[in-house]
Amino acid sequence: MTHTQVPFFRPQIGQQEVDEVVSTLRSGWLTTGPKVKLFEKRFAAAVGAANAVAVNSCTAALHLACEAMGLKQGDAVLVPTMTFAATAEVVRYHGAMPVLVDCDPVTTNMNLEDAARKIHLPVVGILPVHVGGFMMDLDSLKSFAERHGLWMVEDAAHAFPAAWRRDATRPWQRCGENSSAVTCFSFYANKTITTGEGGMAVTNDDVLASRLRMMSLHGLSHDAWDRYLTKGSWDYQIVAPGYKYNLTDIAASIGLYQLFRAEEMRREREAIAMQYLEAFADVAEIDLPPVDENRIHSWHLFPIRLRLDRLSISRDSFMKKLKQSGVGCSVHWRPLHLHPYYREKFGWDPRDFPVATSVWKRLISLPIFPGMQENEIACVIDAVKSICAESARRMLLGRTEIETNTKSIHSRYIPRMSNA
Repeated sequence: MTHTQVPFFRPQIGQQEVDEVVSTLRSGWLTTGPKVKLFEKRFAAAVGAANAVAVNSCTAALHLACEAMGLKQGDAVLVPTMTFAATAEVVRYHGAMPVLVDCDPVTTNMNLEDAARKIHLPVVGILPVHVGGFMMDLDSLKSFAERHGLWMVEDAAHAFPAAWRRDATRPWQRCGENSSAVTCFSFYANKTITTGEGGMAVTNDDVLASRLRMMSLHGLSHDAWDRYLTKGSWDYQIVAPGYKYNLTDIAASIGLYQLFRAEEMRREREAIAMQYLEAFADVAEIDLPPVDENRIHSWHLFPIRLRLDRLSISRDSFMKKLKQSGVGCSVHWRPLHLHPYYREKFGWDPRDFPVATSVWKRLISLPIFPGMQENEIACVIDAVKSICAESARRMLLGRTEIETNTKSIHSRYIPRMSNA
């Protein structure tokens, strides 16, 4: 085995980000100030939104969005079970109930058919997630929300920059452009662009934007940026019991140059994804993530799914072998209904989510990040292929039947480069 060590993720921070942080430190303005305002303006333009409110995490953005939509105790919100903790916990912050929804068997995004079956509960909103940066069908989402009288807030933690279109005759719609009341992005260390910690809530509704901004800083009538400018007033009023969620200028100074390079970094991740797709196309022991000519994929994640019926080892053993080969990896995610809190608090049963319960046991996210070296990519490919070869279960099928099954498995995973 190779001795190359490949981390699951390595942030790409350039000299421009370093210089901008130093400049900010020397400016005398470290908290929310001119760099945050500029970052908000440029991010709004990048996604085609009228307003952007920078905060200290995507979790904060989601929390503020739910508050702005009027979520209250006793309400219920549709939340995918295949997501990170934040998507559901922000619902619980308001004393509301997250109604967990099973996932699509191909994309692992929220299954709207299962969501429809659960709409009889006191559901007021829906929190879809674009898993890994593969966007959901926005037309179907909007139609579903409108049909059932729901507000919609998108968890787009993985989906910048990403876009969707109905078909090749339609224009591209950027994630955050004009689909939901509020769309929330993450700038955590391992996201597609980073500020170290940070997030953004974008909306085309000026009233919602004003509420988000006010509640992000203690519910004050105007923010610190205005209060401490020479032209500003020291006086303020507490309009509502808000939160301490503002982003700092130090973080925004990193984000400004990450934003400038966002599409370049996305294309690097896409190129790595295409190498993986080509290299693994004939590996019968794994299924590959979907691609679609009507999606501009952010490729925040590259999840493979083990075909455990063709392997003599479990997913956890496969991951252990990857790490022994020097390849970092992870799982996205253990579904929420399998965590003790949601299982015990709401009584969710694995049988209520047959797809997510089954598919998560097969998931492994491979390294994919800008700046990944060719020898690192080769190391990942070699390790996956080697483990599959040495752990392949002997099949009691004729060779012809094996070849036919393999072709059918991979026929829907045809690599296509985006037209962006």
